[in-house]
Amino acid sequence: MKDVTVGQALPELAVPITASAIVAGAIATNDFENVHHDKAAAQATGVPDIFMNILTTNGLVQRYVSDWCGTAARIAAVEIRLGAPNFVGDTMRLSGHVARVENGRIDVAVSGRNAIGEHVTATVTLDRGETA
Repeated sequence: MKDVTVGQALPELAVPITASAIVAGAIATNDFENVHHDKAAAQATGVPDIFMNILTTNGLVQRYVSDWCGTAARIAAVEIRLGAPNFVGDTMRLSGHVARVENGRIDVAVSGRNAIGEHVTATVTLDRGETA
């Protein structure tokens, strides 16, 4: 993590959006809202299918950055904003770049897009345990 530079790109990660992933993520995060597991209930709200919850998205964003930085840093903070829903059958493509390197901290800007637009924007702050 010593040679990290502002503008450095992270490799893209394609995440298939399956019903199993949506339901498992909702259950794992104790989100029992029916729009995350019941297609008919979701459709009754005007959407085509069940959709991913924010906690699952947050976990995927953190996994994406953690896979890139490995054990050389720890996640100190996450700022996240949702946009277009992740529906069954789509693919979310996560991309990111280093936005700031300062005082032992690294900010990584992350975007996750699907077929209908930007699902998530996030800033993940890493602490690499040094002052430089």
